[in-house]
Amino acid sequence: MKALDLTQGPITRTLIAFTLPTLGSNVLQSLNASVNAIWVGHFLGEAPLTAATNANMVLFLLMAAVFGVAMATGIMVGQSVGARELVQAKRVVGSSAVFMVVLSLATALFGALTAEPILRLMSTPAEAMPYAVSYLRIVFIATPSMFFYIYAAMVLRGGGDARTPFIFMFVSVGLDIALNPLLIFGPGPLPALGIRGAALAMLISQTTTLLAMIVLLYRRKHFLVIRRDDLHLLRLDLAIVKVLVTRGLPMGLQMLIVSSSMLTVLGLINSYGTDTAAAFGAAVQVWTYVQMPVFAVGAAVTAMAAQNIGAGRWERVSQATWAGAAINAAMTGLLVAVVWTFNRQALSLFLPAGSAALPIAEHANVIALWSFLLFGITIVLISTVRATGAVMGPLLVIFGSLWLARIPFAYALAPRWGQDAIWWSFPVGSIVGVVLGVLYYRYGGWRKVQLMSGVGSKRAQQPAGNAEVRPDRSVESVEQ
Repeated sequence: MKALDLTQGPITRTLIAFTLPTLGSNVLQSLNASVNAIWVGHFLGEAPLTAATNANMVLFLLMAAVFGVAMATGIMVGQSVGARELVQAKRVVGSSAVFMVVLSLATALFGALTAEPILRLMSTPAEAMPYAVSYLRIVFIATPSMFFYIYAAMVLRGGGDARTPFIFMFVSVGLDIALNPLLIFGPGPLPALGIRGAALAMLISQTTTLLAMIVLLYRRKHFLVIRRDDLHLLRLDLAIVKVLVTRGLPMGLQMLIVSSSMLTVLGLINSYGTDTAAAFGAAVQVWTYVQMPVFAVGAAVTAMAAQNIGAGRWERVSQATWAGAAINAAMTGLLVAVVWTFNRQALSLFLPAGSAALPIAEHANVIALWSFLLFGITIVLISTVRATGAVMGPLLVIFGSLWLARIPFAYALAPRWGQDAIWWSFPVGSIVGVVLGVLYYRYGGWRKVQLMSGVGSKRAQQPAGNAEVRPDRSVESVEQ
């Protein structure tokens, strides 16, 4: 377990070094979802695949409640580490961990009570509804472990440690992939659980991996873990909770806006029948891979910007933004070119040969894929902005691109263009988003935001004591 000092060293090389483990985690997570989709789509049929797509959209919607708090915690930890205030970083971790446990359990309970009504509001096809309900109910049991892993990964990345989340994501995905065929088909004495087996595999892998990661962090004495002498930090510090709520929930609302817009689009897609819904499910799997560099670089830019803001090194914040945009364009552009070249082959991984959904998904890719290049630029810009704790600007950028551009475009032109209105709405939303993002980055007041001022932070330009996080030094040496 190594911690990178993101306030030192060459910008591009350091950013790439931090991006790669995060990208690896995203690849593994997407691979896991894709393998599940392959098992379900090829061996259980199009109705279960549609059910899983709809259920996963609901899960993504509920993750917004936790994602923002986890991201706000990671930013606070990053600024504290950048300012060399490691005691305060632990204080943030202790208070946010208690808050996260309460929030994740409440989210799981809410989801379990509202699963079927939400699926009905999404106009989930009748033939897919029984599969979707049974799948989603098991998934909700897994949400506390899933959400707390996301939280832990954000905290570690804020502290400059992107490798540990990658290692345990690898373990989780390997376990999930191994369990899927066993629980879905039930060889030997095992019962065949069908789509419920895919959800149960997720529950087992997520819970086991989270517990293993926590054990290893304590055994390796990671500098952010709460030890016996730190137990007094496991309390709801009102100053920290205030920041988590006022900054984290709007960040989560950004995710809610994204997921709710996708649910709205999915409702329109479902109106065209199972074939179009299955095509969208397959296309989304491919789009997930294309967007992986976008979110990996965005996470790296946020971590680097947060540490440098804490250290008062604003020149590196700007340099990290444009280096991140360049890295993002190169990676995403390469993936777009590969998918365009092997369009049918990529989609055939998720749809059986001869499926009526296959040509629909191919057509959607031709229209929508290139727009993720523009989307990547927007994500990098708002990733820098949110590292200060500014939340309203990014929120308005996301809202404008999706709810003022993509959704109205799709619904307004659907009667005339049919399904093409849906596919073209993605480029339209991306164009609006990048324009709004550039304008806010250039003219917004985000640089004046003081995230840590209310929680007793010292000035970023005045490092606390002799504590340092040096490039490629182990976390044990940081604690010493």
